[in-house]
Amino acid sequence: MSSMRDRQQGSEKKFALDEESRFKAMARRNKLLGLWAAEKLGKTGAEADAYAKEVVSADFEEAGDDDVLRKVRADFEAAGIDQSDHQIRAMMDELLATAVEQIRSA
Repeated sequence: MSSMRDRQQGSEKKFALDEESRFKAMARRNKLLGLWAAEKLGKTGAEADAYAKEVVSADFEEAGDDDVLRKVRADFEAAGIDQSDHQIRAMMDELLATAVEQIRSA
């Protein structure tokens, strides 16, 4: 009986660590996306960092990536930057892979 409890606790700890890693990777991805978008918007330095934080914060509006996509899309449209949803999502996927790699090597 003790081994069942130990196994269950081990599974719960692994799940918690996996979720924490997933959260960190998504937050890092959103920051990288914000920096990429900031560059396209002509922002540099502290202004780019502040914009990246806005993109990270946008992810807390609802579950999934749609809130982040909407934020970047709206800012691009307001600035007259031509990027399709597909292009933005492709960059999000690419940057997620980069974020995961950065977290693993940290």
